[in-house]
Amino acid sequence: MKKFSLRGKITKETAKSGAIDILFWIAGCSCYAFSTAMFTAPNHIAAGGATGLAIVLNYVVPQIQIGTWSFIINIPLFILAWRVIGLKFIFRSAIVTAMLSAAIDLFSLFLPAYTGNPLLAVVFGGVCNGAGLALIFLRGATSGGSDILARVLRTKIQYIPMGRMILFIDCAVILISGFVFKSLESVLYALIVVFISSKTIDSILYRTGSGKLLMVVTDNARKMSDAITSEMHRGVTLLPVRGGYTGKEKSMLIIAVRNNQVSTAYRIIHEFEPKPFIIISDAGEILGEGFKRSLD
Repeated sequence: MKKFSLRGKITKETAKSGAIDILFWIAGCSCYAFSTAMFTAPNHIAAGGATGLAIVLNYVVPQIQIGTWSFIINIPLFILAWRVIGLKFIFRSAIVTAMLSAAIDLFSLFLPAYTGNPLLAVVFGGVCNGAGLALIFLRGATSGGSDILARVLRTKIQYIPMGRMILFIDCAVILISGFVFKSLESVLYALIVVFISSKTIDSILYRTGSGKLLMVVTDNARKMSDAITSEMHRGVTLLPVRGGYTGKEKSMLIIAVRNNQVSTAYRIIHEFEPKPFIIISDAGEILGEGFKRSLD
């Protein structure tokens, strides 16, 4: 599937792909906004990220809505990411962040706040939160916040894995919420929401430890490999190959990625190879850095 790109003219195929992206983003933002407006925010549950911090700030300054606070928080993060990582990386996530901020404020206007059983709020809030993020991730974007900040920090602190860095940031927001709300229960509920949300994302995107294996035959192996390593922080194996029919010497890239990273990898590949030859297969289990730990 050809991904929408800032480079080159828009064809019928890229326009269709872009429309599908937008539909997924709208659905994902709606699920996430539903969770925030109905379950987490009314119960003072700030489950990390920019939205969690926005819930805390809305509690302190209620005149500014949660979605607006989230958008304000993300502005300096995107500016920093633009300077450190580049515009191409933040473009899609910036669109989703704006949509998500608007959706949260819109849903807060008409959705009833559920303040009944806190455990029900935690469960349904976590499931809707995770489902929304999974739909966004499926189309190669993020919701901003922790993910953007973690990617910026990882350019300076490369020995900490991406997932662990996001977890540290989210835990910091959750601890701050506990001090502001003066409630240990808010911290505990937020941790449960994060756990349920992550499990929901895993169940939609991939099984734990599994992923996809991409094999790409190309004449632009080095440039493609450098771009994938730089943007996705994934290792690439290069093998020399020869065409059986043409006898032409080429290179093959072997890339192991999470299921939600396939669209991003394809977009990068297509920037260097207009008509790439790609084999994508399921990897039932991947052991190593960035995936599941070795069984040793």
